[in-house]
Amino acid sequence: MLSLRIAARFLKTSPGQSALIIAGIAVGIATQVFVGSLITSLQADLIDTTVGSSPHVTLLPPDGETTLPGSYAERVLDSEPLATDAVAVRDFSAIYADGDESLPLSVKGGGAAGIDGIYGLSGRLVEGAYTLADDEILVGAGFAEATGVGPGDELSLLLPDGRTGAYVVSGVFDLGAAAANERLAFTAAQTAAAALGLETDAYSAIEVQLSDVFASTEVAERLASELDAVAVDWQATNEELLSGLQAQSGSSAMIQVFVLVAVALGIASTLAISAVQKTRQIGILKAMGMGDGPAGRIFLWQAALLGAGGTTGGIALGYALIWGFSFAPVPFSIRPEPQFIAISAVVGISVALASSVIPARKTSRLDPIEVIQSG
Repeated sequence: MLSLRIAARFLKTSPGQSALIIAGIAVGIATQVFVGSLITSLQADLIDTTVGSSPHVTLLPPDGETTLPGSYAERVLDSEPLATDAVAVRDFSAIYADGDESLPLSVKGGGAAGIDGIYGLSGRLVEGAYTLADDEILVGAGFAEATGVGPGDELSLLLPDGRTGAYVVSGVFDLGAAAANERLAFTAAQTAAAALGLETDAYSAIEVQLSDVFASTEVAERLASELDAVAVDWQATNEELLSGLQAQSGSSAMIQVFVLVAVALGIASTLAISAVQKTRQIGILKAMGMGDGPAGRIFLWQAALLGAGGTTGGIALGYALIWGFSFAPVPFSIRPEPQFIAISAVVGISVALASSVIPARKTSRLDPIEVIQSG
């Protein structure tokens, strides 16, 4: 194609200028890829830390009732496509007392498989084994450190009705949150039933985890309408966290918009200067028979070549920055998302092409006679 060959020749005649604009585009795209991937990974890590090992939706008894049937957990898994795990739990408060020292515990009883599906305890043990047999209990690392208990030790707790329950510590977990590690414990469903004096199919709540954590509000509304229960989702109880995540997303979008504007202005200014510099050559080409369309497409091809070169270099630089970040002393890593990077590449090239519209239209309207007469 004649327009493409001429565009490439124009770029070669000013290699320094071409290299500079390609470098500018590359830095802009690399910044977009790196910042976008950084904030996305930071959000994913923050969500995993805060709600990754906790229920996203909790079903509670309706007004006037104190328990729910355990069959609700199966009904949730059967009816809700976004539900990945659901477990019926029995909750009760207990107090650990040792002389003058006392610590409160929130004990959660349920099936071992269901509890592990929600809280991932089997992968978060620091001592012992993940078992929830009768009269066994799993405690947090903070509680174990404060009380000096460990796997195999007997733990006496004061129950809600004033009785004392004796349990054997089977393992110690670390959920990554100090409050949970100090105040949360897990036991078997039947052990919790004995502590509360509940019947076989009576449970305090149904805890649900979802494949899409941000769909929790909609899922909670559906489950509340389908089941005779009150549904509470994590977004309603973590408004400050949600606001922080939204602020992060907004700042990421703003940064990317400014980067794209800078890239567009750089390309547009370069092509505008090139159009002025190449006015005489374009006039001669049009005098030799080149039409308005092919003449305008010269700068469209220039923009495409600059955009493609800069975007390719920017993606490579972005991956290099992400790789370099892996050596930083931070508690999370950046995970590049191919879909986001592909969108960045398309946007980068599109911005480059859009920036060439004015120079291309100006060139296509040149009168070759006037250009040649003006020298």
